[in-house]
Amino acid sequence: MMLAWSFHSMIWPFLILYASQKLNQPLTAVAGLLTLNSATGLVTTFIGGAIADRFGRKWVMAFSLIFCAVSWYSFRLAGTLPLFAILMALTGASTPLYRLAADAMIADVIPQENRIDAYSVMRLGNNLGVALGPAIGGFLAAISYNISFAITGAGLFGCGLLIALFSIETIPQLTHKEIVNEKPVKGYLSALKDRNFVNMLGSFTFNRICSSILWLLLAVYAKQNFGISERLFGFIPMTNAVMVILFQIIVTRWVKKRAPIPSMALGALFYAIAVFAVAFGRGFWAFWFCMVIATLGEMILLPTSTTYVSRLAPENMRARYMSLYTLTWGIGTGLGPLFGGVLSDRVNPAATWIGGGIAGLVGAFMFLINARNQKKIEKNKNSLTPLAN
Repeated sequence: MMLAWSFHSMIWPFLILYASQKLNQPLTAVAGLLTLNSATGLVTTFIGGAIADRFGRKWVMAFSLIFCAVSWYSFRLAGTLPLFAILMALTGASTPLYRLAADAMIADVIPQENRIDAYSVMRLGNNLGVALGPAIGGFLAAISYNISFAITGAGLFGCGLLIALFSIETIPQLTHKEIVNEKPVKGYLSALKDRNFVNMLGSFTFNRICSSILWLLLAVYAKQNFGISERLFGFIPMTNAVMVILFQIIVTRWVKKRAPIPSMALGALFYAIAVFAVAFGRGFWAFWFCMVIATLGEMILLPTSTTYVSRLAPENMRARYMSLYTLTWGIGTGLGPLFGGVLSDRVNPAATWIGGGIAGLVGAFMFLINARNQKKIEKNKNSLTPLAN
C-alpha cells in the first residue's frame, strides 16, 4: 500500500491542472472528468465488495492494481477529451478496489481492540508514500507529464505483482453451504438497514466532498491565481504526509480514550475550517497552513472512521461494509470538484472554498447529531434493562 500510494500520488494532485492545460477546457468541464471517474468507481466498488467477501481479498487487490497501472500508463496517449474521459473511467473503476480489500484484510487479521492502531500504522505507510509521491511527481511534471504517467503505470504494475506473488488470503473461512446460499445483494440491503452505519456514511460523505475540493482543486487554484508552480506546490501535500508519519500514533492514542463519533465530528470540523480558510489565503504559506489544519482533522477522522466501520461489520460482510464506506470517497470525489468548479466559473475562484467549507461544516454537524441520537438510544436501553429484569 505504501508503494501504491507513492506512485498514485505522483500524478493525482496534479491531474486537474494537467487536464486543464492539455485539453484547454474550463474548470467545470475538467472537474466533470472526476465525476465520471467517481461514477465508475461507485459501480465497481459495490461489485468488488461482494466479490472480496465471496472469493477473497488478495486477487481483488492484485487485479485492481494491475488494471489501474495499464490505465495510468495509457494517459501518455490522451490528447482529446473523449480519450481522457475513457481513461478517467478506467482508473476510477480500478482504484477503489485495492483500498476496500486492504481495509477488509486488516479487519480479518487484527483483533477488534487493536484495529485503530493497525489502521493508523497502515496510514503511516500510505502517507510515507504520499510524502514522496507529490514531491517527486511535481519535479517530474515540471519536466514532462508523460514521464510521470509512465513511472506511475510501471510502479503500480509492480505493486500488483507483489500482491499476486507474496500476499496470502485472509478471508474468514465460511462453510461451503454458507458461501453457496449467500446472496450478495441481500447482504448489502442488510448493511443499509444498520442505522448507525447509514448515519455515519451520510456524515462522512459531506466530509469527503469537502476534502476532495482541497486535494483536487488547490493545485490549479494556487497556480492560476497565485503563480505557484507544480514543483513548489508538491511540498504542500508532502507536509500532510510528513505530519501523519510523525504524529499519527500520538493522535491515535488520544482518540482511543474518547467516543468515536464525537471524535469524528471534531476531525470533520478541522477539515471544514481548513477548506474555508483557503478562500482568504494569498500565497504558498497560507495554503500550507490550511493543509496543516486539514491534516489534524484527517489524523483524527480517518483511522477512527475505518475502525468504527470494521466494528459494525459482521464477519462475513466486512468487504461489503468497507465497499459502502469506500463509496463515500467516490461520491465525494465526484461531487466535490464539480461543485467547486461550478462555483469558480459562475461566481469566483474564492467561492469554491467557501462552498467546500460549508459542506464540511454540514458533515461535522451531522456527526454531532448522530452522536446525540446514539447517546439517547443507549440511555433508553439502560433505562429499560431493570424493567426487563
